[in-house]
Amino acid sequence: MNKLIQNEMMKLVAKKRLLVIALIIGVLVILFTYAQYKQVQTQREKLGTSDWRTILQQQIVDTTNRLSSSRISDEWKKQLQISLQQQQYYLDHDINPAEPGAPTFMRIFLENSIDLFIPLMVMVIASDLVSSEHSLGTVKLLLTRPVKRWKVLLSKYITLCLAVSLIIAIAGFLSYAISGVVFGYKGWGAPILTGFNVTDQGLNTSQVKLLSLWKFLLMDFGLVWFVAIVVGTLSFMLSVLIRSTAAGMGVMLAALISGAILNNMISSWESAKYFFMVNLRLTDYLKGTAPPIEGMTLSFSLLVLLVWWLAALSVSFIVFTKKDVY
Repeated sequence: MNKLIQNEMMKLVAKKRLLVIALIIGVLVILFTYAQYKQVQTQREKLGTSDWRTILQQQIVDTTNRLSSSRISDEWKKQLQISLQQQQYYLDHDINPAEPGAPTFMRIFLENSIDLFIPLMVMVIASDLVSSEHSLGTVKLLLTRPVKRWKVLLSKYITLCLAVSLIIAIAGFLSYAISGVVFGYKGWGAPILTGFNVTDQGLNTSQVKLLSLWKFLLMDFGLVWFVAIVVGTLSFMLSVLIRSTAAGMGVMLAALISGAILNNMISSWESAKYFFMVNLRLTDYLKGTAPPIEGMTLSFSLLVLLVWWLAALSVSFIVFTKKDVY
């Protein structure tokens, strides 16, 4: 098994896709860092101060003014009300929700990448692992070796899990290393609040807890990794079912993009909460953001994604071990 995994890793490295993914992440982090820097500079010029309390108070005023508009929908108004309550809670407890520093940038980058960008990077790897064997004509040679089919597929899946872990590590390292040049590398012990619970009545703060940022980041990384594994497994299944890499990537790309669109449009479509792409933004539960469909919780989304992961993995192994190769 170790030799099979080593062989798959050598194939992956030879294709240089991990290097390309690292370059893409690096470029995106640079763009995000510049955008964040310009935003901070604009706020300072507008308010004439860098005091976070003054900036947060201005954000509260802006949110309140937006709520007074009659042109926003009830759904968006509810989101703004929850955001306003969170901002006020941070101000009342004298906690900066955006402590300057590379760790804060890393958290924001991960939270904004969890449902589309990182899954897309994972999809590039996963969609090619099995289908490329068909397109290159090496699948027959691979299956004629004195190794059971399930072991061959398992070696590919373990390679996928290692690649996913490496992509998450690269994203974390580059976001910290690059943004630290601009914002500094301090802030691991900055306080951050979690445990906000969105109910029918609004924001419930009875279970709010104060954590150090490094502990919060560990939870963020865990959730991002889990989402990446689920999306990678679904892409892996498509790679087994569809012999064309491009077709498999197209199907998964359409699913991810539709999920990003559905998150803003499905508040009244309750059964949509069972779609995997609607449950990808797990980090929103840590922040206390209202879920796309009322009643969704972190436990529910984790369970839904777990079911999709198990189903995709089962289909992959059943089909690969039984289908004819010609």
